Amino acid sequence: MSDASAGKEPRTFEKTRTSETVLQRITALRAPRKLQALELSLLLFAIAIGIAAVVIIDLTVDGAPSTTLLPTGIPFIVALLALHVTIRRVTPDADPLIMPIAAMLNMVGVAMIYRISFDDSGADPVRQLLWSTVAVVAAIVVLLVIRNHLVLFRYTYLTGLGAVILLLLPMLPGIGKTIGGARVWIHIGSFSFQPGEIAKILLAIFFAGYLVRNRDALSMVGKKVLGIRFPRARDLGPLLVFWLAAMSVLVFQRDLGTSLLYFGLFLSMLYLATGRVGWIVLGVGLFLAGGLVASQTLDYVNRRFANWLDPFADPHGASHQMVQGLFGMANGGMTGTGLGQGYPADTPLSFSDYIIPSLGEELGLIGLFVILAAYLLLIGRGLRIGFAGQDDFGKLLAAGLAFTIALQVFIVVGGVARVIPLTGLTSPFLAAGGSSLVSNWIIIALLILLSNSVRNRPKLVIRS
Repeated sequence: MSDASAGKEPRTFEKTRTSETVLQRITALRAPRKLQALELSLLLFAIAIGIAAVVIIDLTVDGAPSTTLLPTGIPFIVALLALHVTIRRVTPDADPLIMPIAAMLNMVGVAMIYRISFDDSGADPVRQLLWSTVAVVAAIVVLLVIRNHLVLFRYTYLTGLGAVILLLLPMLPGIGKTIGGARVWIHIGSFSFQPGEIAKILLAIFFAGYLVRNRDALSMVGKKVLGIRFPRARDLGPLLVFWLAAMSVLVFQRDLGTSLLYFGLFLSMLYLATGRVGWIVLGVGLFLAGGLVASQTLDYVNRRFANWLDPFADPHGASHQMVQGLFGMANGGMTGTGLGQGYPADTPLSFSDYIIPSLGEELGLIGLFVILAAYLLLIGRGLRIGFAGQDDFGKLLAAGLAFTIALQVFIVVGGVARVIPLTGLTSPFLAAGGSSLVSNWIIIALLILLSNSVRNRPKLVIRS
């Protein structure tokens, strides 16, 4: 009897183990399908939001739907669906929330630019849709070409060199162009582009690779002051180099926002790589000191600080844009005036630098909270990818790309809300501008690629 029981136990255990294995394999096969369905449903919802906003604007302003945006809107929607198919074929385990959030923000931006175009001829929603299509196609190309993010680690210093070249291009005579007081554009024939938007991606790749290679040296601590351990003096070289680079952008290209973005990106990634608060204290102190000196020696920086501290000192002159933006947001109140019923065009550059106050006027504080929540969710997914990454380079790169969007949103929203001095940066995905759209959709593609590497599991196949 005992011999028979002993003979049956292994077979029972083997059947149970086989059943569990088959169940795990079936679950693993179904997981990508669930992600695909979730992403597609969210994408269709984002597209519906954009179409509904345009229809509401038409009915409010003209009293009837218009077909103005159809010729360029349909290719954009097709490009978004093509991106969804590419994601599910190339990166089947990618995060399903990232792309729909970006699509929704892009749609809302196009709708707002379309609204402003009724009152301001400078707003061109057709051009914005064309650039949006180009940007989504660029994201598709990135996913198809870069199948493994670790390939980028091999080109750490090459990407750093590329970023420097792109930053210097606007300073070249003949192709460099000054717009709005900042020399950050290149102009070739009828084509204009802001190379610094692509440079920020290359800098994130360079910083991630550089910090992975030199993290041990940069993590060494020196003396302890007021409870904070600061790095050794011999290790301050990288911080001083990028501080000087940020100050150079501020002085020569006259762009406070870009200078703050680049230095903030390096500082945040440096802290993530080393975990040393001393780097943050030194970095913030250096930038504040540089900004204070610049405000006393450079006229345009001084004007920005003066407008920030007292915008009503010259409401019809230097601070006219800021004052109009503040009144616009105040006019919107909690629920907004409604799409098509406000006066966003009264604010200069309401479709680019000041699109956040334009949205605040017509969608109200509640609408702005929804938009900021979408940004927060997008940034949170990026940081989550970084924390769950399987390699140090991927972790730093994902976190750096997320911080790029976070810093840009903070600089823009903080500027229009008078939390910090106003800068010339644009809101990611929302504001008019082809350079910004292309760079931010490339960031989305890289985050999707990185999320696939985090969630990727060995593909299990049921065998007979």
